[in-house]
Amino acid sequence: MSEAIQVIGLYVRDQDEAHDFYVGKLGFAVHTDQRNGDYRWLTVEHPQQPGFLLGLFRPQAPMHDPATVQALNELVAKGAMPPLVLAVDDCQATYERLSATGVEFTQEPIARYGNVDANFRDPSGNGWKIIEAGA
Repeated sequence: MSEAIQVIGLYVRDQDEAHDFYVGKLGFAVHTDQRNGDYRWLTVEHPQQPGFLLGLFRPQAPMHDPATVQALNELVAKGAMPPLVLAVDDCQATYERLSATGVEFTQEPIARYGNVDANFRDPSGNGWKIIEAGA
């Protein structure tokens, strides 16, 4: 029997906005974009890590009641969800490349704990950390 984690879900407030950010600014590729009524299954993958998918999903019924949808959207907007981590070869170069595409960083690259890291948030408020491992 073969088992593997294939999709990690991420709540976003607007899937079109998330699509534009993850594909247009971060350089991810769309894997699946299927609609069924109001529901949309949107997954993207990093070009250097095919097969591991990031699901860009809206909190919505029937999985959540209206109060939970509102609470989830508010928590995401505050940056309260755990950050995602992107390992990079050169944090400064990645920071400069992503900044040039319009990604707004909440922390510029800083050296600490034997690494260099920087932080940004997606348009929904999800936190990202880019980390360059120390030599």
